[in-house]
Amino acid sequence: MDDVVTRDEHKAEAPARPSREEAEAAVRTLIAWAGDDPAREGLLETPRRVVKAYEELFAGYRQDPAKHLARVFDDVDGYKDLVLVRDIPFISHCEHHIAPFIGKAHIAYYPRRGVVGLSKLARIVDAFARRLQTQEALSAQIVAAIDGALNTRGVAVMIEAEHTCMSMRGVKKDGVSTVTTQFTGVFRSQPNEQTRFLTLLRGAR
Repeated sequence: MDDVVTRDEHKAEAPARPSREEAEAAVRTLIAWAGDDPAREGLLETPRRVVKAYEELFAGYRQDPAKHLARVFDDVDGYKDLVLVRDIPFISHCEHHIAPFIGKAHIAYYPRRGVVGLSKLARIVDAFARRLQTQEALSAQIVAAIDGALNTRGVAVMIEAEHTCMSMRGVKKDGVSTVTTQFTGVFRSQPNEQTRFLTLLRGAR
C-alpha cells in the first residue's frame, strides 16, 4: 500500500497552471490534429471560447467544499431523523476521456448536532462534479465531505448517471445508466437504514 498515491498527493505535485495563452494554443493544436484549420473564420474564436468554458466546467478545482458546510443550524427542535435531498442534477467529466457524464445525486444523512441548508448539499455535489472525475470517486468525495464537516451519525449517497464516453464512443451504447452508492455510520452498520434510504428513493419514482 506504500506506493498508492492519493488524489490530494497528486494535487500537491501538480505542475504549475499554464497561462491562458498556452491553454488557447493547446486548443489550436487539437483543432489542427482533428483535421481542421484553426485559422479559418469559424474557428478563430474557438480557443478562447473553449478555455472560458473550461473555467466554468472545471470550477470545482477553485472551490473549497468544506466552506459550503461551515454553517450548521443547531436550532432544529431536537430533530435527529433522516434528512434526504434527492434528484440533485449534475454534469461532470470522465477523467479518462474528458467526456461528460450527466446524472442525479441523492444524499441522506442523520444529523448529530444540527443540519445544513439544503442548497449546500447541491453545492457540494457541484464542487466535486466540476472536476475531472470518476463516478466512484465522486460518490466517495461527497460522503467524506459531509461526514467530515457535520460529524453525522451516517451518510448515504447514490449517484445515477449516463456516461457519454460509453454512449458516444467505444461500444456506443446509448441509455445505459451507472449507479454507485456509498454509506457511512448507521447506513453501513444497520442494513435496515440502507433499505429505508432506497425505499424513499423508489417512492419518488
